[in-house]
Amino acid sequence: MVSRTATVASAVGLHARPAAIFAHAVDDTGFDVTIAFGGEDADAASVIEVMALGVGHGDEVTLTCEDDAASESLDALVELLGRDLDA
Repeated sequence: MVSRTATVASAVGLHARPAAIFAHAVDDTGFDVTIAFGGEDADAASVIEVMALGVGHGDEVTLTCEDDAASESLDALVELLGRDLDA
């Protein structure tokens, strides 16, 4: 299992457009990734589940994958979350 912590840089958090960009990037990795925030876990490839977490600007999330081969993919997703995806 691999996990990474990321701080969400998007001004609106993970809502609408940023959530869609993130979820599609997760889907493109081919790995089953979970995103955790506020004691809740969600399928990171699901736009609806990601939005339902209510992640705001500056919030910290944890990305997890059971497959150890996902390490580089998680690094890329952390980098993606570190950018303002709504700019």
